[in-house]
Parts: sequence; structure tokens; C-alpha cells
Amino acid sequence: MADALWTSEEIVQATGGKLAGRPFAATGVSIDTRTLEPGDLFVALGGVRDGHEFVEQAFEKGAVGVLASRQVFGSAVMVDDPLKALERLGAAARDRAAKARRGAVTGSVGKTSVTQAVMAGLKLAGHGRQDSAHSSVKSYNNHIGVPLTLARMPRDTERAVFEIGMNHAEEIRPLTRMVRPHAALVTTVGPVHTENFPDGETGVAHAKAEIFAGLEVGGVALLNADDRWFDLLKDEALKVGAEVRTFGRGERCDARLIDFQGAAGHAVVQARFHGKGLDFPILQTGFHWGLNSMAVLLMLEALDVDLGDGLAALGSFEPLEGRGAETAVHLAKGDFTLIDESYNANPISMASAIATLGARRTAGRRIVALTDMLELGGEARAHHAALGGPLDEANVDLVFCSGPLMKTLWDALPPTRRGGYAETAADLAPQVARAVEPGDVVMVKGSNGSKAGLIAQALVRLDVRPGEAG
Repeated sequence: MADALWTSEEIVQATGGKLAGRPFAATGVSIDTRTLEPGDLFVALGGVRDGHEFVEQAFEKGAVGVLASRQVFGSAVMVDDPLKALERLGAAARDRAAKARRGAVTGSVGKTSVTQAVMAGLKLAGHGRQDSAHSSVKSYNNHIGVPLTLARMPRDTERAVFEIGMNHAEEIRPLTRMVRPHAALVTTVGPVHTENFPDGETGVAHAKAEIFAGLEVGGVALLNADDRWFDLLKDEALKVGAEVRTFGRGERCDARLIDFQGAAGHAVVQARFHGKGLDFPILQTGFHWGLNSMAVLLMLEALDVDLGDGLAALGSFEPLEGRGAETAVHLAKGDFTLIDESYNANPISMASAIATLGARRTAGRRIVALTDMLELGGEARAHHAALGGPLDEANVDLVFCSGPLMKTLWDALPPTRRGGYAETAADLAPQVARAVEPGDVVMVKGSNGSKAGLIAQALVRLDVRPGEAG
């Protein structure tokens, strides 16, 4: 049991539960039987489907024990509330990894990509030691994902980074107090989830600032000095005694972006880091990765990672699926380039992605396929219509739109720029597929809930090379 993530005795001590059945040792923690690995502890959470309904399946897939609130057949730690028990397990994991430096990342745009890029640096700093670095997987950033990520943290962790998200006020505060970060980063604040805030973007800014509530004494707040809400965020950080470090384009920034030169599949960033000149390559093409790189380097510094490891991590970190990944799709007469930005969208990321496309050199046309940006409240239609300006500045040749909100943009487009419209992404996909030609650069972007990914998938399926489509 020495190599176990959790023994049943430790789980009992951490949660205040009671062991039922034989003692066990778990090598992981899972809340989903679809991704459960042999050796995991299965946490039977409530929800649309009660996790207790999947206990038998969990044991069949190799779970060694269950965190449950009612009797199950097999070894279990019995608790009153599995979610509360998971939170206590996460807190115990944090406390036992006493030497670990912890970072927390939030923001309206870029938090998942930045978190994973930071993790790439933490792994390099750990010199290959598997348990030395820890992070959120995917977008595990809510009231379940954060305690789950904590509970999965090995006892020998040296550095960890956690993504923390929100849809409403007072969601980040309890999560950052679970993590108790030594450094907290806000990538940017924008009109995202504004339908849940009576005071709009101001409410979003205050909600993001909640991340400072959990900072350890002497902690660092990492802020985007270019953000319109910088002063508000800085004031909130100073209230808790945080040291403020900044990234942006201004001369006084600790991490200052000087220039960003993008090309096909890569870019070169020119910067000054605490006054020292830096030029380094990255495998990203989006303009927003200029500032993202500055944020990553500041967070890694705050977690005691050498600058060389940070630059090496940025130089090898590939775009995440649906967040700017590029694919050369082969047609019978030549290739076109697909830029897949289908995972999510809001006015800030949409404008950045369009500007990035406009800067691309191409032998063919610049084409965009856009689906609705969601959770924008009463200003939603105005935000969609406003995309006409960035599209014009970027000299986009054809625009395809789907969804009732994007219909506002579609109606405002000049006829020469209209590629096609459909009510759903599934209906728009064939129109885009018929239009693409060799040499084109095609960007697909929209909120995950508006199914932009269906369009990207349809374009990948056009590839005629055997075994490489789909």
C-alpha cells in the first residue's frame, strides 16, 4: 500500500466516514465509470443520474473501493454526502503535500490553455518525476472538478496548477479557498456569462477577483495590465495583501509583450521579462498567445520554475483540441488549412481569432464558419453584429453562419461576403464543405453548446488520404 494514492484508512480519516468491507488501497479517484481506471476509488456523486446506480459497473471495471452514502456490495467508505466527502479528501491531499507550490488560473478567455501550458513547464521542472507535477485535466474547474483534482494530487507533489471557473458570483471563492494557491492568475475579463450578472461585465470582474480570497499569506496576483478591469482586480488583490505582478504591452509590465509574428503552425514572440530581452518560438498561431505566453512565464516563475524550462515548455506546447489546432486537409487537387477553434467562443476570443486569420498569408481565401456565442445576456445580438468590423479588417472572403444569434451578423454582412447560413451547425456543415477549395484557410469557431465542432469534423472528413480522415 506504500505506493497508493489513498488507503481506505486514510480516506476514513480524511472524510470522517466508516469502512464497510475489506481495507483497500486506491491508485486514483474517479467520478465517471466511462473513464475509470483499474485501481480507482469511485465516488458515487448525485446528479441527473445517481452515482450509486453505477457502483456495480465501477467494480466490474476495476474500482477497488467506493465513496458512498448508502450500502453497496463491495468495499466502501460510508459517508453522509459523497460530494462533501470528496471536498474533505481534496483538502487532506492539499495538506499532506505540504511542500507543494500551488497556482490557480481563472479568466474569461484562455484559462484551460494557459493552465495546461503551465503544467507543461511544471513537468519539465520535475525532471521526469511522475508525481512531482499535478494539474487539472481538461476543463475540470467547477465545484466537482476542483475538489476532484485536489483529491488526485499525489503526496509527493512539488508543484501544481488548478483551473477555476464560474458561471455565477460566489462560485470561485469557495474553490480558491480549497486550493489555497500561492499564485493566482486572471487571464482577462470579458462579457462572458453576463446573462447571470445583473450588473453585466462589472459583475464578471468582481467574480473573477474572488480568486484572490484563497491566496496563501505572501501570495502573488498575476494580472493582465492591458485588461480594462485591471484597476479593479489590482485593488481586490491588494486588499488581501497580495504582491501584484503584471503582464501586457506596457513598459512597466513585469512580462512585457513587444511583438508577435505568426505563421502557419507557429509564431515567434518578442518580449521583455523583468527587463531582460527574450525572443522565443511557440507552436501557437493565435494573437492571444502573445499575452498568454507572458502569463505562463509569470505563473511558472511564481511556482519556482526556471525561465529556461518555461521557454522550453512554451516551445513544445501544442494547441489543444478545438482551441486553435491546425490541420492540413487533403483534397483531390490540393490541401486547405483548417483552424479548429470550435471548443468555445466569446466576443474577446472571437475578435482575436478573426484578427489572427487576417494576418495569415494564403494562396487561397480566408473563410470563417461561425456558430452562436452563448451566455451573453441582453447584449448577445449586439455582440454578434459587432463581429462585422473585425471580419472587414481581416479581409475575410467568405462567412458562414449558423444559429439565431449569428443570424444578426449574417443579415449585416455585405452580399459579397456571404457564404451561407443555416439554423444549426449540422445543417451548415455541408455548405462549408462544398465551398472549400485548395489553398483556402478555414477557421471554425463558436460556443461548444452551439455545436461548432460538427463543422470542423465535417471538414476533416473531406480528407482523401487513406486512413487519415475522420
